Amino acid sequence: MVFLTTKIMQRTALFVTFGGLVTSLITTFLPLWKTMNSDLNEVENWYSGLWHTCLYTEEVGIQCKAYESGLGLPMDLQISRVLMSVSIGTGGLAVLAAFPGLQGVEVCVGQPGRKRGLLILGGVLSWVSGLTTLAPVSYVAYTTVVEFWDEGFPDVMPRWEYGEAMFSGWFGGFALVIGGTLFLVAVCMGDHDQRPPSAQNRRRVKHRTQHYLKTEVL
Repeated sequence: MVFLTTKIMQRTALFVTFGGLVTSLITTFLPLWKTMNSDLNEVENWYSGLWHTCLYTEEVGIQCKAYESGLGLPMDLQISRVLMSVSIGTGGLAVLAAFPGLQGVEVCVGQPGRKRGLLILGGVLSWVSGLTTLAPVSYVAYTTVVEFWDEGFPDVMPRWEYGEAMFSGWFGGFALVIGGTLFLVAVCMGDHDQRPPSAQNRRRVKHRTQHYLKTEVL
């Protein structure tokens, strides 16, 4: 394809990675990882996130309160805090590492090997960021399903369900993985563009050139 050049692929990878990073960052601080509504009191909606829990009522609105103790949280939330923090850090490093490696950026000019290495590093870091986003979101989703179908809880007791932040976390994680993959694809495209022509292609070009010269003489 004419429009699918190495430069466009690099910028597409950076755009997708940055979008996934922003989505993961927002997901980390949203209090909508889990939601709960009681049939006994339908005007109250509870929301739970990694850092605080919120209560929504029609009279007062939404009120949030931070968790008093991090060590007293369930294991899934503690692990999710650590992994999401790692995801944000590695995602930011991926963008910072890949940006100087883009074609047209006046950094490491005349050093294609270093630019190639920066793109590979950005792709790997983006992969790590995506996986450390998908892991906690999927883990919290798993524990939510297990607790929801736990027969040990009374039927009248409200149970946690999926919140909107879970889906945004999956979206951000997949975007980071796709962005890292596109960086590696851009590296392969750049290697293909810089590859010298094969001997067979050179013979074909020489033969065509001689043919054109003979035609001109005739």
